[in-house]
Formats: sequence, C-alpha cells, structure tokens
Amino acid sequence: MRDGTGGTGGVNLLALRSHNTALVLDLLRTAGAEGISRLELAERTGLTPQAVSKITARLRAEGLAADAGRRASTGGKPRTVLRLVPEAGHAVGVHLDRDELRAVLVDLDGTVVGERSAPLDLGAGAEAVLAGVAGVVEGLWTAGGDGTGGNRLAGEGPAGAAEDKSAGAAGDRPAGAGITGAGPTGAARESPTGPAGDRPAGDGTAVRVPCRPALLGVGIALPGPLDHARGVLHRVTGFPEWDGYPLRDALSERLGVPVVVDKDTNAAALGLAVEGEGGSFAYLHLGTGLGAGLVIGGSVHRGPRTGAGEFGHQVVQLDGPRCGCGDRGCIEALCLAAVARGDTDEAARVLGVGAANLVGLLDIDRVLLGGRTIEAAPEAFARGVRAVLDTRARRTGDTAVPVRVASGGGGGVAEGAAQSVLAPVFGRGDG
Repeated sequence: MRDGTGGTGGVNLLALRSHNTALVLDLLRTAGAEGISRLELAERTGLTPQAVSKITARLRAEGLAADAGRRASTGGKPRTVLRLVPEAGHAVGVHLDRDELRAVLVDLDGTVVGERSAPLDLGAGAEAVLAGVAGVVEGLWTAGGDGTGGNRLAGEGPAGAAEDKSAGAAGDRPAGAGITGAGPTGAARESPTGPAGDRPAGDGTAVRVPCRPALLGVGIALPGPLDHARGVLHRVTGFPEWDGYPLRDALSERLGVPVVVDKDTNAAALGLAVEGEGGSFAYLHLGTGLGAGLVIGGSVHRGPRTGAGEFGHQVVQLDGPRCGCGDRGCIEALCLAAVARGDTDEAARVLGVGAANLVGLLDIDRVLLGGRTIEAAPEAFARGVRAVLDTRARRTGDTAVPVRVASGGGGGVAEGAAQSVLAPVFGRGDG
C-alpha cells in the first residue's frame, strides 16, 4: 500500500492504526523465520519506535507475532527479533469453474495447508452452488483450521448447515480470531483474541497463539464479467441467470465471515504478483473459457467498473462462429473450437494473436499462460504464442516479449482467491 507521496512509510495517526499494523505485518512476513527487529521495523516503516513497540506488543498478545531469538548488535545489548506466526490465521480460496470447484486453505504466509475439489454445475442455480461452496469451505476449515478437527464456521452445527449470520458482527467470528477480517474494502479490522495457550516454537521457546486461529475470510474466483467492488455477478458467459446476483453478500451471510469476489483471471494474476512476479504482465487463462488478468506496474488492473480483462471476447473474425457472449468471431470461440477438434497448434496461434494485441496496446513485460487447457499441452501453447509474438517483434523492431507457463498449476486461481483476502491484511491494496 502506498501513501500519497508514492512511498511506503507509515503515518502516526490513530485513524491509520490498521494501516500501520499492516505495514508491520508485511515486513514480518517478508522477514520469514529469521525475523526482524523493532528498530528495523521503525526504520523501514517510518514509524516511531514507540508506535512500533505498541503494534508489536498487540500482535504478540494476539498470537500473530513471536520472538525469533536475538541478533548481535553493533553496540549495546543484542536485539530481540520478531517473526510472523503463520498458523495464527487462515484464508480459504475457492475457484468456481463452470464444471468444477477447487478450494484451498492457506496460512498467513500463503502456504497451502489443505485443498479439496468437487464437481460443480454453475448452471444449477444459486442455492445449489452456495451449498456446495459452504460444504467445501466447512470441510477444509474443520479439517485444517487447528489440526484437531474442532473448528467450525460461525453458526454451523455438526451437520455443517450454516445459520444466517451477519458477517459484520464480531460475535459471528470463529473464537480466538486475532484479525477478524480483511473485507472487500481492504481495511483490516482488529479485535481481542480469545483464550490463548503456550505452544512450543521450533527453537524450544514458547510462543503465544490463539486456541483457535482466525479464519480471515473466503475469496471466491469465477468467470466474469462481474463487479468486484460490490461482489455482484453480471451476465457470466453461458450462464445469464447469474446476472445481478449478489454473490459476496449471500455467501458472507451464509458463512459468517467476510467474502471477496473476483474474476478467476484477476485472482490468479494477484497470486502471481504477491509471489514475486513483478512489473507489468498479462495472465491468459484458457480453460472452459478464455480471459486475462492484467497487472500494470505491480497492481491488478480491473478498470473503473472492474470489467477489465474480458480478453476472450476480442472479435478477430467478423464472420466467425457464434460465441457464447452472443457476438461472432471472438478469440474464445475460435480457441475452444480448435481445442475441440484437437488442433492445439491452431488454438495456440489464435491465442497468440490475442496476446499480440495486448502487447501492442499495453506494452507489457511478459505473457503468462495458465488454465486446464494450457496445462494439457503447456509446451505447445507456449511455443505457439511465442511464435506469433516473435513475428510481431521482427515486424515492429521491438524486443520480443517473453512467454511462459505460469507457476502454480491447477491451484493457481484458488490460491490467488485466498490472496485476495490476505493482501489487504498485509497492506497490499489490490486484494
């Protein structure tokens, strides 16, 4: 998260306490197991040592930070260094494809600690889809929330049926939550923890963690178009009955935790950016449909109506085959038709034409490929798209834009959806 001057420093104002906490949490996460001292935290955030001490004391009390030993000092006594406690909080990421649901449970480091998949019919109706999501989220959280199988979502009894609860009420959170939400507004909310207990750390010292770690929220990623800011679906290609459905609010009420909704391509792009994919790039996702996630200058670009990235519906053949969107000659229709007849080379060539349009329009650094269709023939798609971009570069005199298959594999979208919950907790504003 950047301040008004373009920097990343903190501001010592009570109204921005959560912002400053996020800055500290992000540095703790970046430092890893080696940890970071309070003095270094003050220097890197621009906060006063007193402000850092107050924040870190609160994080320790909530089980989110712990001592990581001592570091030799150039003068005076050795400095105590702190580290993040990854297992103190979790997020669930869910990828709703047209025919499949994939979900992951991740800790504060973004490490996957549980995953599930199940068949899905996106056209089965809202109630069936929501029930499927709730069941998978409940199963993941019960199995992986604290390692004992004892955690359940707020309001859910032994049968796993969710009661209607408001996501905004503190009493509806899982007991022991340290940070009780990073909702769609991106502001982390803080609340007292529940009873805590001592747990041995790797170096033999005891650290304080909540008896039940916090479930910060659930990220849902699915085909667009949709309104990310309001969590409302538009006319999803092939499923017009979802038009106007308030998916975020409906799921949040059902699960009792904050929910973030985004396009599958944006979620995957966010996950890649958080994992260190820098600069500006396009993530092209070819599965049951075709779309793009755009990262410009390190941030996900969604546009003023959060509709950017409808890559698959570029018309490149005016009299081409009818697309599910109602138009003719869309890249998605041409790609999927080539895949259906087993012509991977032609599908890759068409995908390359669309990628070349993006490169010419946005001057991006690289093109990344993903999605189940890409995963079935990754080298063929990378080679075909690269050939089109290389030809364009020779014609224009530009340097060829690199093309490669994105890291993360089949779980990339679900992991990115989980990052849409975690990113605001760590001050990354494009979650």
